[in-house]
Amino acid sequence: MATLLLLRHGRTTANADGGLAGRQPVELDETGRAQAVAVGGRLRPVPLAAVVTSPLIRCRQTLELALPQAEPVVEDGLIECGYGAWEGQPLKKLAREPLWPVVQQHPSAAVFPDGESMAQMSARAVAAVRAWDARITAAHGSEAVWLACSHGDVIKAIVADALGVHLDLFQRLVADPASVTAIRYTPLRPFLVRLNDTGGDLAGLVPPRPKRRRRAARPVDSDAAVGGGAGSAG
Repeated sequence: MATLLLLRHGRTTANADGGLAGRQPVELDETGRAQAVAVGGRLRPVPLAAVVTSPLIRCRQTLELALPQAEPVVEDGLIECGYGAWEGQPLKKLAREPLWPVVQQHPSAAVFPDGESMAQMSARAVAAVRAWDARITAAHGSEAVWLACSHGDVIKAIVADALGVHLDLFQRLVADPASVTAIRYTPLRPFLVRLNDTGGDLAGLVPPRPKRRRRAARPVDSDAAVGGGAGSAG
């Protein structure tokens, strides 16, 4: 199957001010714009079969700066969690709400007032990336790499699904602004190839083309390398 690169948008004015942006049209701040340009330089060696984005402006701005030649396709399933009445509120204030400990310790039970539940967010985001991954693999082959630009909690939920862990554990994960996380789905299991990468070489995420074989062999795409394997250089 193809390789998915999950890109979180760059830092926003809300991030800098300690607020919860949610689905509000907040934009990148100066730091966020610089982050977007920097991650674009890291992505330059990676041939992307497709670029998909949340409809929110902070993601579209990130891609305009990082990948100016790309033509992103908007995917509503990647939109930020619907935090409802929490949107636009300072995080320090929200930390005093009775719902806050639920969000931290039992997020699968969290339903935001006038918004959506975290379980709903997880389900629609995972469904979106898995559907896109299947389409891109069918169209471009298993060596294809594609990118989806989304939001912190959305990316963490997708990673939790890939790891096979309960949504209640997703708060243990981190997705910083302009970070890249890589997942490779296979028929048997997903592999988390990179997590919250904010400065590494991304060229190594491009899968090598399979060597030609004289006879058919059993597919091993879903097998883990016993002992850890040779890595991307092997």
